[in-house]
Formats: sequence, structure tokens, C-alpha cells
Amino acid sequence: MREDFMLIYKALPYLLKGCIVTLGLVGGSLSLGFIIGIPITIGQVYSNKYIAGLVSVYVWFFRGIPVLVLLFLFYFGIFSLIGLNLSSFTTVLLVLGLISAAYQSQIFRGSIQSIGEGQMLAARSLGMSKVQAIWNIILPQALRISIPAWSNEYASILKDSAIAYALGVTEILTRGNFTATRTFKTMPIYLTVAIIFIILTYGGMKIFDLLENKMQIPGYAERRAEFKQDAEE
Repeated sequence: MREDFMLIYKALPYLLKGCIVTLGLVGGSLSLGFIIGIPITIGQVYSNKYIAGLVSVYVWFFRGIPVLVLLFLFYFGIFSLIGLNLSSFTTVLLVLGLISAAYQSQIFRGSIQSIGEGQMLAARSLGMSKVQAIWNIILPQALRISIPAWSNEYASILKDSAIAYALGVTEILTRGNFTATRTFKTMPIYLTVAIIFIILTYGGMKIFDLLENKMQIPGYAERRAEFKQDAEE
């Protein structure tokens, strides 16, 4: 037991360096998913049926195929065919970002639809264009409402980031596997890796909880509860 603790103590700095890579993947993927997800959402909610159909195909494609299959498909297939010579880190970040965009688009879609059409009609009656109403009225509210679901997306992307091990990206799991292989001590090393992921998950979700409390719309939760009660009655 003492040898295990000494091993963890010596290996911990090496494993923690992988946190930088892991958090880089998570932050980059969430950001890319946000950048792509917003226009996808607008296309699905406010555009014609053809654009909405294309968006639905995109969403079903990236939500319906396992992450590892998508990673290999892009790294060994699509990127090679179009002549892109990307690093393993960049490939993982792009694939996770495209997947996150599909999930975030549905988060935003639900948030926009929860606001209702009345505010869009009110904005248009004040002389705003549709784009102005979406940008200035709808999206600011929808993004605030989306924060709780964002915390779940963060946790999902964090867990999916371990798939980078398949391409040799030196994130937490890759470093843990290298250490376990070198020392022949699998249980303490992988247990330490699991604890690191738990801490990162808990810490990130707490940050989102603080952000939610800071950015929540005053009275929105109460109004939503009243509307739900009226509907039930």
C-alpha cells in the first residue's frame, strides 16, 4: 500500500500535465461547438424547410455515430481525402467540436422555443428586422437559459476527450496508460486518473452553477412554473 502511494506521488505531476491538454481539448471543443451551433440553431428554427432539413441531417449524423468511429473517419479518411495534414490534437478538437455543435444546437433550439413567439412578434412590431430581433432579443435570453444544459455538455465533452488516447494525444488517460505500462501498477494509476476526471468534472460544473446564478433571468423560473401550473389545470 505504501508503495502504491509513493508511486502515485511520483506520477502525479506527470499526470497533471495532461490536464492542460485535456482542458485545451474541452475548451476548444465547446467554443467550436458554440460558434457552429448558433447558426445551425437559427437555421433550424427560423429558416425554410430545406435548410432545416440539412441541419437535421448534420445533427443526426454527429449524434448517431460513436465518437471513436467519427474520430477514425475524419483522421484516416475525410481529412486525408481533402488533403488536410492535421495533428492528432487538432483532429480530436475538430471532431469533438463538430459533435458538440450538434448537441449544443439542440440545447439552443429548446431554449429559443421555450421563450415563445410573443417576444419575436413584439420586437417586429417595434420595427426590428428578424435578424435584429434574434440577435438582440431572443439569443441573449436563450443563452442564459442554456447554461444548465451547457454544464452537462461540458461533462460529456470532458469524458469524450479521453478518446484522444486512440490517436496518441498526451492527455490524462494517455499519460496514465504510459505510466501504468512502465511501472506495471495499473490499479493505483488508473484510479488516480479517474479521480482527476471526477475533480475536473465537479469543478467545471460548479463554475457553470455559479455562472447560472449570476446570469439567470429574474423571475423567469417563477413565470415558467406558473405557466406550467396553468397548463396542468
